[in-house]
Amino acid sequence: MISEIRKAFNETFKQESYEACLKDIEQAYPAALDFRIAETPIFIDKKFLAQMMDVSKFIIDFIKTDNFIALTDDAIPVEEKVKNESKYPHFLSLDFGICKNENGDLYPGLIEMQGFATLYGFQVLYPEILEKHIEIPDGFSHFFNGLDKEAYLKELGQVIVGNADPKEVIILEIKPHSQKTRIDFYCTETYLGIKTICLTEIHQDGKNLFYFLDGIKTQIKRIYNRIIFDELNALKDELGSIPDLTSELNVEWVGHPNWFYRISKYTLPFLRHPFIPETFFLNEVKQIPQDLENYVLKPLFSFAGQGVIIDLKKADLEQIENPFNWILQKKVKYADCIETPEEPAKAEIRLMYSWKDGDEEPKLLTNLARVSKGKMIGTRYNKDKTWVGGTVAYFKL
Repeated sequence: MISEIRKAFNETFKQESYEACLKDIEQAYPAALDFRIAETPIFIDKKFLAQMMDVSKFIIDFIKTDNFIALTDDAIPVEEKVKNESKYPHFLSLDFGICKNENGDLYPGLIEMQGFATLYGFQVLYPEILEKHIEIPDGFSHFFNGLDKEAYLKELGQVIVGNADPKEVIILEIKPHSQKTRIDFYCTETYLGIKTICLTEIHQDGKNLFYFLDGIKTQIKRIYNRIIFDELNALKDELGSIPDLTSELNVEWVGHPNWFYRISKYTLPFLRHPFIPETFFLNEVKQIPQDLENYVLKPLFSFAGQGVIIDLKKADLEQIENPFNWILQKKVKYADCIETPEEPAKAEIRLMYSWKDGDEEPKLLTNLARVSKGKMIGTRYNKDKTWVGGTVAYFKL
């Protein structure tokens, strides 16, 4: 996006440096990286960052309103509502597409938002390795608020571990060692000294949860939650006897499962901002737009782009059995803004916040980015392509 930096990067790009970066990741965590890493980071100027921050503040202010909890209560399925909800989400992720308006100007279009943890561990490891093999221009950082690696990990530890003994804090997931994001779990283990535990390895005794650490029965006091209930429901029959996560438990959730639903696609229809595409609950759409080609249909609670209908037709809407669980969103025009040796690429940037208990504002920590040449961001739309995949954005601060 910053033309002179992009030009310099492309002219000096060496395939062997890219491959050395991948080799270092593999050596750090063998066979753990299960998604493609792009050949390039993204470089963002101050104006674009200021626009992103304006949208972010608008969203955060909305989350803090007195009626936000009541407004989003229907987002949480009754049978999945978990007790002891935190006042605010411990994690907040805002996904912005680099978009182009009618005048050809670039702007950050909000695509999705999550009150759920993302790759907070891997986005420490990857930029650190990347910077061993490429030179980042002076005055650019992937961290925010004056953070460096040490200060970032301190912030992360305060949110996830808090004042607990790390032995009593776990990363909770279903079949964690089969998940595409497993490298993030392993990074987090290294940085924070906590263990990744499968739900099937937890034992419930009344309100208490336990796991075995080096053969010793250990009580769980805090859960760094990575379980998505959609996946849990789909796999319940094959998991056997597992704890009831919705029961009254003597644990602290980081982040609390209810926030996965509250801050999600469900929240988008309530937001009106120039950089947030108009979004409607499908059941509230009284008249189908004539220009359906300018809209996208999304299931409310899917993850990683599953179930999204891009090339929308009237027949697609007519086949929806439960419109309460879908949103209709105005399309944004992604900009072909990343020059590559072949065709130009599109990009999304995720701003990654943490929200400590007792704080009235979340803190912006770092980011991740994704580069795509397909219709959507994601591996299934970018098969057999290069200069696509996960990466990081460096901001002129």
